[in-house]
Amino acid sequence: MMREFTCIICPNGCEIRAEIEEKEGGAVEIRSIEGATCKKGNAYVEQELKDPQRNIATSVLVKGGILPLASVRLTAPIPKGRIFDAMAEIRKCTLTAPVASGTVVIHKLLGYDTDVIVTKDIPESTET
Repeated sequence: MMREFTCIICPNGCEIRAEIEEKEGGAVEIRSIEGATCKKGNAYVEQELKDPQRNIATSVLVKGGILPLASVRLTAPIPKGRIFDAMAEIRKCTLTAPVASGTVVIHKLLGYDTDVIVTKDIPESTET
């Protein structure tokens, strides 16, 4: 079976084709990879086929801040199949201003070696 990918690792956006054979139990054997202009493309396709990972950028509520939300992201990708579980955990969070960029909101999200961190300072509101 032939699968097609657009590599997202670098700005080249290579169109990559991989010939694969699906084995019993869901395992995948890669027979060939074509179209990558660098080794990163091949590694990307291998990861996508064997253990797809994703990063998340979203926001959490902030009480008493000049903005109602603080942007957050993961420090490392997690398995693609756990994205909805991760978002459910992130949605439970509420911060209180002031919030500093780099603040860890959740340490070791879902037990993985990744933290949820704030990416923008949110000062406290001076309005009463």
